[in-house]
Order: sequence, then structure tokens, then C-alpha cells
Amino acid sequence: MANMTYQEQLSAQRTEKIRAMLKTLPRACTDFINSITMTTSPLTRMAYTIDLRTFCDYASRELPHFASQPPALWTDEDFAQLTARDLVGYADYLTLYLKDNAEIEAQKVLRNHEHGVMRKLSSLRSFFDYLFKAERISGNIAALVSLPKLHDKPILHLIGSEIERLLQLAGDGAELTETQKRYHRYTKKRDYAMLMLFLGTGMRVSECVGVDIDDLDFDTNGVLVTRKGGNQVILYYPQEVADALKDYLAQRRDIQAATSKDENALFLSLQRKRISQRAVQLMVKKYCALAVPLKKRMSPHKLRSTYATRLYHETEDIYLVADALGHSDVNTTRKHYAAISDQRRREAAQHVHLSHDEANQ
Repeated sequence: MANMTYQEQLSAQRTEKIRAMLKTLPRACTDFINSITMTTSPLTRMAYTIDLRTFCDYASRELPHFASQPPALWTDEDFAQLTARDLVGYADYLTLYLKDNAEIEAQKVLRNHEHGVMRKLSSLRSFFDYLFKAERISGNIAALVSLPKLHDKPILHLIGSEIERLLQLAGDGAELTETQKRYHRYTKKRDYAMLMLFLGTGMRVSECVGVDIDDLDFDTNGVLVTRKGGNQVILYYPQEVADALKDYLAQRRDIQAATSKDENALFLSLQRKRISQRAVQLMVKKYCALAVPLKKRMSPHKLRSTYATRLYHETEDIYLVADALGHSDVNTTRKHYAAISDQRRREAAQHVHLSHDEANQ
């Protein structure tokens, strides 16, 4: 893997995980995943595989017919025994269930909200649709189960003063604990540069951790990123982001990566390895908890939403925002527009004045 790019390494690791999971699942699951290999990414196939494993866990625990033998031995005839009632029970099961955690020899409580239930039921529908079209079962009973109704949630983003506070805190670390300050002295330039990239380009966390040193071009202020699906695009950033990157890069060039595969990675962990997505998420959460304590669930994705909201506010071009975010469907981008609309509705309310005299006319 030493000669692979970061994205190639990630794809290989995910493929290995998929194969390991499929060994414990019915042959039909392997056939289904293999059938979509040429049209989907390893990340998408891993999501499908995890969802199928969750369903098999449910069937093993809750359905007597499937409890007598491990999932790897289930046949097409076994799947043909399932009823719509079984799948409705699965939808309810997803809202609260237990999963074995071998590392701590205990069970972990898991919950899925409507979006999680929707995705897992959709995966099951695709699986049964494959079996039906391949004439391995007589009907797609999953199509008889209603999907949950999704409710739109307001897009959480930061306003100008909150952005300033977040960046100031990341820069000086004034409100961090003493323990956090000891690490902050080593990571503040890195953390500041990552926050600036999120806020200045709207890139995804997966794109951020995948950036290599030679992906940066300060002549054009552009960075080459690999999008979902493997397409590469150049994202352009303002000069203030370039300044933060240059400041960090001066420090980064003095750090020797722990392994040869990470020597070109732009952002390194304290262990001198390419920083993980989880570490970036925790970093953002740490600073946001202090900078904007009333806005819960802040994450790199919320910083991406902040970028989208501000870009639309400045340009009022929904198609430009969609292109900058890498959305293939502009309707996905309209969620960010909804945040702007709400802001303007609030502003509109400030222009309506009802005096006592006017109210009595």
C-alpha cells in the first residue's frame, strides 16, 4: 500500500472490511454486493453491507425461523419465508436495539432516527429487489413496507461573530483546560488551518484528511481534493486561508511522518500519522463547544453548511453553491437556501411596525 494514494488506500481498506463482513453473511448478500461493484464506491458498498448485517442480526435475534443456524448458512428459500410483518418489526427494532461489543464484552445500545431507519429500509429494498429480479424469490416483500416520513431539520450554521470567536479560540486557546493547552501548543497552527479550510472552501472532512502537501497551489490559491465517487476537483480559497495554510506548512515541513505512506499528508496527528476523520470531528467539537456552547452537534459538516449559507448570501446563485459543494442534485443544496430564507423571514419581521394608533384604525 506504500505506493498507493490516500484514497486508494482507503478504498482498499474498505474493500477488505466488506469481504470480512460478507464471510459471516448469507451467500445472497455477497452476490448482491458483487452485482453493484461496478456502479458504486467501496464506501457505498460498505454501507450496504453494514445495513444487511444489521438486518441479519435482527432476524437471528427476533425471528424463530432464522435462530437455528448462523446467517452464513441461510439460503434463498430462507429469505422467501420472510413476511411484510417481519420487516415492519425490523423497522421498529431499528429505533432501539442492542449490539454486542466484543472489545468490552458488553452490549451497546443503538438508536436510529427517521433518516437512519429510512436508509436501512432502503438498503433492504434494494437487496430484495435484486433477489426478485434475479428470480431467486417470488416477490419483493420489502416494497410493501412503508418508509418513514422525513421531517426537514433547520440547517445549523455559524454567523459572523461566532466564526470570529471560533477562529480566535483555535488560535490562542485561551479558554482551553490546562491539559488541552499542553497539546494546543503543538496543534494550534494545524487546527486553525483546518478550520479555515472548512470555512473557506466547504470541503468535506474526508476530503480534508485526504489532502497531500503537493495538492496545494499557492499561485492560484487552489487545493486538489478527491470527491465522493473518486472525482478530483480544484477548490479555490481566499488569501486569508492561504496565509493560515502557509503558516502551518512551515511547521509541517519540520515534522517527519511516522510512516512512508503518510510522509506527503498535509495534516498529521500527534502520532505523526495522517490525521483521521474522527480526530478532526473531535477537534471541531472541542473548539465549538467553547465558542458556541448553545449550538449543539457542531461538526465539520456544520462548518460546510456555514460556508454554503454564506456563499449563497453573497451570490444568491444556488447553482454556484451546488457546484462548490460537489452536489450532483441542486435540490440537495436548497437545504442551505432554506437557512437563508429563514434568516430573511426574520429580517422581514423587523420591518413591520404596529403602533397603538395603527392597531385601532
